[in-house]
Amino acid sequence: MIHAEDWQREQERLDLVTGELQTAIAGIEPEVSGLREQVTEIRKRFWEEVTVNTSTDEDFEETFYSIKQQEALLSERERSHRVRMQRYKSMKRLLPSPYFGRIDFQEEGQGGYEQVYIGVASFATEDGLDFLVYDWRTPIASMYYDHSPGAAAYETPSGEITGTMTLKRQYQIRGGKLQNVFDTSLTIGDELLQQVLGKGADSQMKSIVATIQKEQNAIIRDDKSRMLIVQGAAGSGKTSAALQRVAYLLYKHRDRITADQIVLFSPNPMFNSYVSTVLPELGEENMQQTTFQEYLEHWLGTEFRLEDPFAQIEYAMSPETAPGYEARMSGMTYKASGDFLQALRSYALWLGQEGMLFRSIRFRDRELITAAQMKSQFYSYAPTIRLANRIILLRDWLLRELAALEVKELEADWARDELDYLDTEQYAEAYSTLLKKVQRQSAVFDFAEQYEEIYGELRGQEQGEENVFDYADQEEELLLRLIVKESFKPLKREVRRLKFIDVTGLYSQLFAEDAEAYKQMTGNAAVPELWADICGQTQQKLDRLELFYEDATPFLYLKELIEGTRTNTIVRHLFIDEGQDYSPFQYAFLKQLFPRARMTVLGDFGQAIFPQATNLAEADSSLTELYGEEETALITLVRSYRSTRQIVEFTKSMLPEAGIIPFERDGRKPCLIKLGSADERTVRMMQDIAALKTEGLDSIAVITKTADESREAYEALFSHGAEGLRLVTKDTLTFEKGILVLPAYLAKGVEFDAVLIYDASAQTYRRESERKLFYTACTRAMHQLMLYSSGDWTPFIQGMDESLYDTRTVD
Repeated sequence: MIHAEDWQREQERLDLVTGELQTAIAGIEPEVSGLREQVTEIRKRFWEEVTVNTSTDEDFEETFYSIKQQEALLSERERSHRVRMQRYKSMKRLLPSPYFGRIDFQEEGQGGYEQVYIGVASFATEDGLDFLVYDWRTPIASMYYDHSPGAAAYETPSGEITGTMTLKRQYQIRGGKLQNVFDTSLTIGDELLQQVLGKGADSQMKSIVATIQKEQNAIIRDDKSRMLIVQGAAGSGKTSAALQRVAYLLYKHRDRITADQIVLFSPNPMFNSYVSTVLPELGEENMQQTTFQEYLEHWLGTEFRLEDPFAQIEYAMSPETAPGYEARMSGMTYKASGDFLQALRSYALWLGQEGMLFRSIRFRDRELITAAQMKSQFYSYAPTIRLANRIILLRDWLLRELAALEVKELEADWARDELDYLDTEQYAEAYSTLLKKVQRQSAVFDFAEQYEEIYGELRGQEQGEENVFDYADQEEELLLRLIVKESFKPLKREVRRLKFIDVTGLYSQLFAEDAEAYKQMTGNAAVPELWADICGQTQQKLDRLELFYEDATPFLYLKELIEGTRTNTIVRHLFIDEGQDYSPFQYAFLKQLFPRARMTVLGDFGQAIFPQATNLAEADSSLTELYGEEETALITLVRSYRSTRQIVEFTKSMLPEAGIIPFERDGRKPCLIKLGSADERTVRMMQDIAALKTEGLDSIAVITKTADESREAYEALFSHGAEGLRLVTKDTLTFEKGILVLPAYLAKGVEFDAVLIYDASAQTYRRESERKLFYTACTRAMHQLMLYSSGDWTPFIQGMDESLYDTRTVD
């Protein structure tokens, strides 16, 4: 704490800033309101102010410039309103707590020092000469996070500024009043961080700008790396830092990057809801958010029924004795690997020489163009032409062939048969088409008199018999053309969409159970164990128009190797949360999809629960190979802030190699509760939940291993009268406070005041492959962790130092 005199000066300074903010807000409110009304009025009267006249070229030109003038006026008013509204909102955000930090900095070579107060937005005096508050993203504010009092420096566009920091101070302000003031020599004093972390979990992630640590600031402000990898322990703040990084990028590059040029791939739809308020809190628009599964569904969901990663992990946790289990697990590993990626690239080269498969084009139970004809035409092109370019050449050839065949079909009996069944409306359409044709001719050749003569009878006038028959012939010919054209439209549309390529057959061709044939097609690629079984499982899914999760990305990748790569050049930054759950194959695919984007990958290999996991921290990681060592940066976060020291000590003993360091926030030890039966467990959990709620812990999770176990737990607790209970599934879209029942893999990335592990027995968690899943479940707890079992404890707990937990037995 600071001296009373300092406190008084700080309160007076706060009162000054608050007063300035109130004055500025009161001054801008009428402007914001007035501009909004102007914009609304201009929109309503837009066409009233424009005279539309296209009679002559001059009139048309005058109309065009009149519209442009009104459009420019509306655009200017909207821009003014947007700027003022943004300033108005930033001041309203500052008013309850204008700043959270201060540094006093004396620049080298300068006589005095500058007091720099730091908040979530900048605020200056009316004349703009004196900054009362600096935005936390400004270059000078970086010293608050990176330096202790003493020698300090910060980077600016014109170079490094060096000097001396003489003071670092932290504030807690509520409603314009000082609550706490701390002087510190650290980045963020323990006192402030203790208070922030001691609060309860919320239904949505909050901004951490007041408590950013030095290593988190390095993540936020990294502007050099094409690939930024953040390997962080559970609760280390990697996701929070990433979201502040988005806000920083939008601030620093506001003239070049907008929110819709940043994409976050999140682990599940519920997580999108959980993080949705962080950027708006900081005055920025939310970036685009999606899941990798949603992307796969967009491109493949109309053709196949896709397995999702949650169904895949449920299978991985099924009994190892199930038929085909070992082969499926081997297939998961192989199809996610860089080896399979290279095999597909080699396969595409082989297809350039032989082996392409096409679908014949059929029309009214006839083959118009056979697959053999397509194959012959395809391989007639020079082999030096890229595969995708030859496909385009073949597409154009097919369209020309269809155009020629369409003309031949005019003489077909089916077309004349359909002519007899046309209704009045279709005849009227044909007449309208002819009328427009003649009008176009009249405009060019001045055939107005001929037009009146030819079509006079149709308008109730007399005309010669010869012209009537001439019109009838034209009408019949036109109708025949329309009939055939409409019949051929679907064929042409499918050709333009490249549906003549048998991509399913081409992918299936790889899994013909013949290992030697596979090697020949893929440049002598290595064949995994149980290859014949892997092939059989893959073929069965393809036959049912289904894809395993591990097949979806390779299938799409092969499709693009053949048809041409889809790329998004608009997106400039790609964020991937829970990055350890993505395969090397998927990373290569994302790089190809977003060629101009920088990638920020966040993850924890300690929570790598999916079979295709990538170790983010490996020196020879496939991630490093994507952009090269010079453009790749790895930042490791080892300090865990989420949980109390007791919970971190307990959970890190499950993964001793992770080297996790707990933040010094004390609480109760995890509690292991032994019960005699499942009914006793339900009764005891009800009692514990009631006690936790009495303590003020509002966010409570009952975490299970699988979705089936979640339903079982939910039904048991519900039948015993649990209130506010909510079952979370992979389809749940919003994260809410209360008592949630969910499987461990859906709890990733979120946190709870208290976590109750529904069944921590050896029967449920026994395989070594489930260690990280169990660890993930336990690390969701902020303040209290309770584990239940009616049998022997999981081996991940057995042998653990007994001083790390408390035990209770229910007889």
